[in-house]
Amino acid sequence: MANVEASVTNAAPAAGGVPPDRANAAATREASPARSTDRATEVVVPVVFFDGVCGLCNRFVNFVIRRDSLCEFRFSPLQGETARERLAAADVRDLKTVVLVDGEGTHRKSTAVLRVLGRLGGFWRAVAAVLRLVPRPLRDVGYSWIAGTRYAIFGKKETCRLPTPAERGRFLP
Repeated sequence: MANVEASVTNAAPAAGGVPPDRANAAATREASPARSTDRATEVVVPVVFFDGVCGLCNRFVNFVIRRDSLCEFRFSPLQGETARERLAAADVRDLKTVVLVDGEGTHRKSTAVLRVLGRLGGFWRAVAAVLRLVPRPLRDVGYSWIAGTRYAIFGKKETCRLPTPAERGRFLP
């Protein structure tokens, strides 16, 4: 778990150097799965959890990778070890939603998708802003309908998506 946290949490040094007590805290944070509450020095990298065998979900991941010019997102299949460690059991068991974990919490369904689109910037930020005008319960009804038919429409793979060598650093187990 420490490796997972280290890969999704980057501690930034304080301006003008790191005082000795902060240096020890940073070393402890990197070695420990516990998260720091000092938001001024912690940057949480957003992680998109997705159904690794779902054709639509894999297309969404490919879509985000192509447009994420800052490489800010990390990805993990809901069937993987990272999802089992970091998500609620229902998310991992049901495989019915994309889950986004970022510095502001855990987001599911349409909210997760809109937050991802918003972070892509430009045109996609505008699309997300317009779709946020639709009340969340109504958005989630549409999301749930698509989630219920996704295997029939977009197919289901036998195994989870394998990242290319260039993508490997952006995927968590």
